[in-house]
Amino acid sequence: MKALVVIDMQNGFCHPDGSLPELGMPLSGAQEAVGNTAIAVASARDRGMPVVFTRHVYRPGYHDEGPWLAGQTPDLASLGGLLAGSWDGDVVDELGRGAEDLVVDKCRLDAFQWTSLEPLLRGLEVTELVACGVVTNFCVETTVRSAIMRDFEVTLLEDCCAAQTPRLQRIGIEVMRDCGFATVIPIAEFAESVTKTPMAA
Repeated sequence: MKALVVIDMQNGFCHPDGSLPELGMPLSGAQEAVGNTAIAVASARDRGMPVVFTRHVYRPGYHDEGPWLAGQTPDLASLGGLLAGSWDGDVVDELGRGAEDLVVDKCRLDAFQWTSLEPLLRGLEVTELVACGVVTNFCVETTVRSAIMRDFEVTLLEDCCAAQTPRLQRIGIEVMRDCGFATVIPIAEFAESVTKTPMAA
């Protein structure tokens, strides 16, 4: 069984009014990646493939942020960015997340660390992940590496991802592809494959 895992496509990262763009850290190609991910989500749903959204969020007071992450965005707390339950911390509207959708909240780069993601996937009998999201060379790459260490096969939708610069995007994709952490394909190939191929049990 496959599942689509959409990593951290939140207003704080991907919306022009989000906290990261406000801090001068916008993602290059974010809107294109969001549009392509909307196609991936619709394609997965059409075939009955589980869709899991992750959200990188913090509790009030940011006590769960940790020193390293706090050092990367030292002014995030002053904006109230990525707070759990806030607009900034929620999935972008373009992906059509509903109240019934599967959502896993996290506070580290690795979506498996200290979360329910792995037991959720095991309960769904998922053995292969189709991954996409932001930031390519941070949370996406870290989660993909972690998935491989947990014996999940990973396919990465390269044009459903975004990083701060085109160079960092290319580097992140190349590392995951060339080191064998993921099979890298474009959204068009994924959408065509789920249309033509029955869901794997």
